[in-house]
Amino acid sequence: MFAKLFQKPTQSQSPPPSSQLDGTSRRSMTSADLAPRVAVHYGIPSTASVLAFDPIQRLLAVGTLDGRIKVIGGDNIEVLLISPKALPFKNLEFLQNQGFLVSVSNENEIQVWDLEKRCLSSNLQWESSITAFSLIIGTNYMYVGDEYGFLSVLKYDNEEGNIVQLPYHVPPNLIAEAAGITLPDQQSIVGVLSHPRSCGNRVLIAYENGLIILWDVTEDRAVHIKGYKDLELKEAMTVNVSDNQSQTSVNDSLDNEEAEKEISSLCWASSDGSVLAVGYVDGDIFLWNLSVSNNGKDQKTQKSPDDVVKIQLSSGDRRLPVIVLHWSSNKSRNGCGGQLFAYGGAEIGSEEVLTILDLDWSSGLTKLKCVNRVDLTLHGSFADIIIIPNARNKVDNSPETSLFVLTNPGQLHFYDYASLSILKSDGVKNHSVHSSQYNSVIPTVEPYMTVGKQYVIGSEGNYFGALPQTVSPAKQQSENMRSTKWPLTGGVPYQMSTTESNNIIERIYIGGYQDGTVRIFDATFPVLNLVAVLGFEIKGIQVDGTSGSISALDLCSASLTLAVGNEFGCIFLYSLQGNTHQTVTVVTETKNEVLHCVPEERNHCSAIFSISPSPVCALQFATSGVRLVVGFQSGQVAVLDTRSPSVLFVSDYVSSSRSPVISLAVKTFPDTHENSVKKPDSQTESESAKEISFVLTRDAHMTLMDSTTGNVISAQPMHSNEKIIAVNMYLLDDSNMSSQHIEDEDMQPPNVDNKTVASRILLCCEEALYVYPLKSLIQGDYNFVRELKLEKPCAWTTIFKRDAEKFGVILVYQTGEIEIRSFPELEPLGKTSMMSILRWNFKNNMDKTMSASDKGQITVVNGCEFSFVSLLAFENEFRIPETLPSLHDQVLAAAADADVHFSQNQKKEQSGVPGFVSNVIKGLKGVKEEQGIEARESVTAHLERIYSRFPFSDPYNLNDLEDLVLQIDDIDIDIDEPVPLVSSSQTISDDIKGKGTQREKLFEGGTVDTKPTTRTREEIIAKYRKTGDAAGAASQAKEKLMERKEKLEKLSLRTEELQNGAENYASMATELAKAMEKRKWWNI
Repeated sequence: MFAKLFQKPTQSQSPPPSSQLDGTSRRSMTSADLAPRVAVHYGIPSTASVLAFDPIQRLLAVGTLDGRIKVIGGDNIEVLLISPKALPFKNLEFLQNQGFLVSVSNENEIQVWDLEKRCLSSNLQWESSITAFSLIIGTNYMYVGDEYGFLSVLKYDNEEGNIVQLPYHVPPNLIAEAAGITLPDQQSIVGVLSHPRSCGNRVLIAYENGLIILWDVTEDRAVHIKGYKDLELKEAMTVNVSDNQSQTSVNDSLDNEEAEKEISSLCWASSDGSVLAVGYVDGDIFLWNLSVSNNGKDQKTQKSPDDVVKIQLSSGDRRLPVIVLHWSSNKSRNGCGGQLFAYGGAEIGSEEVLTILDLDWSSGLTKLKCVNRVDLTLHGSFADIIIIPNARNKVDNSPETSLFVLTNPGQLHFYDYASLSILKSDGVKNHSVHSSQYNSVIPTVEPYMTVGKQYVIGSEGNYFGALPQTVSPAKQQSENMRSTKWPLTGGVPYQMSTTESNNIIERIYIGGYQDGTVRIFDATFPVLNLVAVLGFEIKGIQVDGTSGSISALDLCSASLTLAVGNEFGCIFLYSLQGNTHQTVTVVTETKNEVLHCVPEERNHCSAIFSISPSPVCALQFATSGVRLVVGFQSGQVAVLDTRSPSVLFVSDYVSSSRSPVISLAVKTFPDTHENSVKKPDSQTESESAKEISFVLTRDAHMTLMDSTTGNVISAQPMHSNEKIIAVNMYLLDDSNMSSQHIEDEDMQPPNVDNKTVASRILLCCEEALYVYPLKSLIQGDYNFVRELKLEKPCAWTTIFKRDAEKFGVILVYQTGEIEIRSFPELEPLGKTSMMSILRWNFKNNMDKTMSASDKGQITVVNGCEFSFVSLLAFENEFRIPETLPSLHDQVLAAAADADVHFSQNQKKEQSGVPGFVSNVIKGLKGVKEEQGIEARESVTAHLERIYSRFPFSDPYNLNDLEDLVLQIDDIDIDIDEPVPLVSSSQTISDDIKGKGTQREKLFEGGTVDTKPTTRTREEIIAKYRKTGDAAGAASQAKEKLMERKEKLEKLSLRTEELQNGAENYASMATELAKAMEKRKWWNI
C-alpha cells in the first residue's frame, strides 16, 4: 500500500557524464527499497473534532477533520489510524468491548477499523447523505438515517469482515402511513437512538421538522409521536434557568410552530427510555415524556401537558443552537433525575461555556426542578464532549461521572467527579475549574520543544538503568497528573522477554525545551517512556544564562556524555551513566572554578561553559568524546576539552559576514599522514593535526581547521560568485572504493591513502546539491565533481545507509514534499510528502526538531504531534509488529463477559423472569451490564431475526422463510436481478432464501389447492401503496403488466433451455451406459 505514495519524479537535470560517476551505481538503492509509514505517533492533532469512548476497554478515540483517528489508552499507548481520504468525520463510535471502531466520513463512507490489526477492516459507500447514525450499544448493529428520511439497519459481520445492509429498511411514507400522519417530502432524519430497554425492538427517529417517533420494529407501528404540528399542548411548563435559581412558569399557549422548529441534538434523559431530551436550533431544550402505559396502548393519540417541559438556558431572544446534549442518570432519584450536559442555548455573543444542569422530577415531570447549574468555562472553542462513567459513589450508589472536553486546536481536558462536585457546592455560576489537560508522553508545546535528536546507543544502554532513580522533580509532577483518576487505561503493552527486560536501552530520543530542560526518552520500542528530565537547578550555585532555551544537542555514545547548548551561549556537559557529581566546573572567558553542590542534590551536570554570549547553533563530539566542537550564531568556533574541562581555543569569525555556523564534522586521519597536510600560509610542511574540523556557515562558507591548535587549513566560500544558503553538510567515507573511482592515481598527493581519497563531502543547499572530494578541499580546491539543481527550495536533508555499500539522501522541501535520491549518483528513487504520510504541512522551524537514524527513520514535530516515520522498506528498528502494544485486551473482555453473565444469572434467579427478558440491554452508553458473551449472542440472534425481514412482513414465521405461503403476486420471476425495495434510496441485492423450493412447488403441477393467505392492512400498504392520481396508478399497472409479460417470456425460454439440457443429459447418460456395458469390471 505504501508504494502508492510514491511517484517517479522528473529528472531535474541530465545525468552527469560517465567520467564523473564514482562507479558505484551497481550498489545504489532502488525504488523497491522505499515504503513510507508511520511507526510511532504521539499527541492529539490540532484538527481534532469528535470523540468516542469504550467504557470496557477504557480507550478514547479522537477523529479529525483530515481523515485521521487517534486512539489513546494507558501506559503511553497511542495509535494513529489514517483514512484513505483526508475528509472530516461526522460520527465516531466504538463497537464496545469488541475491538472495532466505526466512523462515518463527510462523503458518507461508513468505515469499520480493526483495532487489533490497526487497519481498515471494511467500508461501505452510502448513496445518499447520512444525517443520523448510532449503534445498538453492546452489539454490532447500526442505524443509519439519511437526507430522504429513510431508516436503514446495518450489521458488521466480524467473521466475513464486511458491512452488511439488512433487509429492514423503512421509508418515511410507510412510517407516516402506519402512524396515521402526513409527513412533508424529503424530511431528513436528524437523530436516531436505540431505546435503552427494548433490546433493539424500538428505535427513536427524529426528523428535521421536529417530529419525534418511537418506532416498534417487531410490530411495525409508532408507539409515540411527539412534536407534530397537530399536537396542541396547553399549560406547558417552562423552566427558566438563566439565573442561578430556576424559575418555573406555566405557558398557557405553547405556540404550534414550536413543534415545527428544527432539532439540533437529542439524548435519552433516563436509563429506562421514559424521558427524551431534545435541543433545538432556537436554543430551547424540551424534555419529552415517552413512558408507555401498562395496557400497552399506542401513545400517539394521547395529549397531555405532562408530555413535555421546556428548559431555557437564557432569557434572551437570540440564542445559540443547542448542538450537544449528554445525560448522566442519578439512581438515588429512582431514575427521575440526573445531570444534563449542554453546549449552546446561551445568548448570542456571550462567553462560550459548557452548561451542567442538575435536574430532579421525582414528583413528576411537570414539577421539574433545576437543583443546580454550573457553567464551565472552556479552554478554546468547543469541539466535542464525552461522558465517562466511573465507579459508583459509596454513599448513594450514584455514578461518579467525569467528562472529557475537546476544544480547538486539539486540546483535551479531563474533569473528574471530585472537581465537578466542588463546583456544584460553591454556589457560583461561572467557573474556570482546574482540569487535567492531556499531555503526551513527549511534550512538544507545554513546554515548547526547540530541538530534538534520536541516537542509537547499543550495549551502552545498560548504564541508563540507574538514571531514572535520579530523575528531577519534573518527572514526578508529570506522573502525579496521571494518577488513578485518569480514566484511560486501555491497551496491553508489549511483554518483553527475559533477555529484553534487563533495562537495556538501545535507542533514545532527546528533546531540548524552551524552559531550559532536557528530556530523555527510551525509544527502544514503539511505546516511548520518559527516562530522565535534566535541568540546571542546583541549590547554592548561580550561573548566568543557564535558564535559556535549548538550541543544540549532541551525544557521545562511547562515553554517554550529553552536550547541551542554549540561546545564551552556555554549554552543559551531562553524564548519563547514572553517576551524580558533587562538584560543577564553571568555565568562563576569564576564570575556571569548581563549585560544590549540596549533598542532597542529585546533579548530573559535570561542567558549564560560558565563553560567548552568542547562541549555540551546532555541537559535535570528537576523539570519542574527549573534545567538543562548538559553533556559535556569531560565526565563531570553539573546541573544548571535556576531561579537564577547559577551552582549547576560540576562533575568530570563520565567515566575513559573521554568518551562523549550521553544521560541523570532524575527520580523524591516520598517523601515516602526519606530513601530508600543508598550511595555506606557509610553504614548509609542519606537523599536522590528527583531526580536522569542517565548519559550514549559513552562507555556504566552509572552513577546515586543526581541531587541536585551531589553525585554519583552508577557508573560502563554496561559490564566491553566487549567494547560496546552505542547509547541511555530510562527510562520507567509503573504504571499499579505490582511489581511481574519483580521480586518476597520478593526481593523488603523496602519502595520502585510498580511504582518505575516497572520502567525500556532500554539501546540501536550498537550491542545489554538491559533491566534493575530501582531498581537493584539503588542498584548497573547491571545485565540485557533481552538481544537482533542485526544482524547489530544500529545507532539511539527511544521509542514510542501506548497508555498508548502499547510500541514499533524503530531502525535505519547504513545500512538505519528501524526495529520496541515491548517492553518489543523486538519481531520484521516489518521492512522497508529509501530507500523504501524516496529513501535515511543512512549517517554519520544523527542521529544528527533525532528526534521522542512519537507516532513514526520521523524527518530526508539528504542533502537539510527534512522530517517527520510516521511509525504507528494509528499516524496522522498532521490530514491528512484534513489539506493538495491543489495543484490545482479550483478558479484560473475557472478564467483563464472565462478570456480566454471572450478574445476569443472579438477577434471573431472583426475579424469575424469562431468559429473554434477562438479556435485555440495560442502561445508557457506558454501563458495564450491556456486555456478556451469552447476553450478546442472545441479543444478536434476536436482532438478526427482527432485522432480517422486510417491514410489515409476518413477524411470527421468521425462523422458517421457506414455509411462507407464496401467492401468485409474490412470485420472484427475475432470477438475475436483485429484489427492489419500496421507494428506497438504497437497493438490497440479497434475495430471500427458499424461493427456489417454492417455485418448484408452484410449477410442478401439484393438485393440492392452496388458499390465499389473509394479509393485514399494513402488509397491503407496504406492498401496494402508490402515490399520485388514478391515471398514474393505471399507467404504473400497465407497465407492471408489461414487465410481468417479459419476465414470463424469459421464464419460458429458461424452461425450454432447461428441458433441452435435460434431454441432452439423458442422451449422454444412455450412450455412457452402453459404452460401460462393453468394459470388464477390472477396466472400470
